[in-house]
Amino acid sequence: MRRYGRLEIDEWLRFDLWDVLKIDYTRHNSDIKELRRVSFAMSSAGEAFRNKTRKEILELKKTRQRAIEAAASITDHLSDFPNLCCYQRNGLHVSFKSGRGDKLAIQTKKVIKCLLKRNMESVYGPEWPFEEKVKHREMVSVDAHYIFVYAISDDNIELSDLEGKNINTCDKAAIVGFVHYRFVLEEEVLVLYVYELQLEPHFQGKGLGQFLMQLIELIAHKNGMGAVMLTVQRTNLSARNFYIHKLQYTVSAISPSWTEAEMGKHRSYEILCKTFDEEARDKLY
Repeated sequence: MRRYGRLEIDEWLRFDLWDVLKIDYTRHNSDIKELRRVSFAMSSAGEAFRNKTRKEILELKKTRQRAIEAAASITDHLSDFPNLCCYQRNGLHVSFKSGRGDKLAIQTKKVIKCLLKRNMESVYGPEWPFEEKVKHREMVSVDAHYIFVYAISDDNIELSDLEGKNINTCDKAAIVGFVHYRFVLEEEVLVLYVYELQLEPHFQGKGLGQFLMQLIELIAHKNGMGAVMLTVQRTNLSARNFYIHKLQYTVSAISPSWTEAEMGKHRSYEILCKTFDEEARDKLY
């Protein structure tokens, strides 16, 4: 067996290692080039995907906004339900009429303010002076839609008895309640949001409020909304029972009691919802 001298071994190792290093270096360069090529391809594909996704998201937002605008542009949502524009049960006989916040007559504004104060002052307690101002601003917004409830003169309630309570009377009818609602986006879901449902005390507890909310849900369906939402004061136990137990509304995932676990108990309200499709359920429940 041949024995190599140290110099020979060192020379062999040096040149052999250099050859290996050259091969590895060449291969390394080749790998880097391939990596860059793949990375660039992936980056381009990723950018195209992101651009496509971004474009789709923007288009979806535009589509949703157009749906909100389309629903809000309709001046009379009751026209789709001519057979549901009156209620004659449990000793009540009333009719319904649509309205807009920016088209309210002076007397109608007075009726709304009076009814809000009568029904809500005790519910809000010390918060009422501030909330009253907020509600007064909200009620005349161009986005505000109304269903006004008129008591027909052949009802067992005389109009002369109502006139002394700042209730608007015209054409043998008086405003005895209203629903204020809007079309909005909540968590990217198309929503009909009920701002107010107010009825004169005599007209409460006789199925009228439930009928109005069912009518609201029909309007929401007709205009492609994914849910109906509303805010209820935590201290207003009768209203909470009405919406949750009678109408099957649920505390929404965006309500303070869910979103602010630490502070929720200090909030004075809950947000309730009833959803009509899977997307709305996923985002609002």
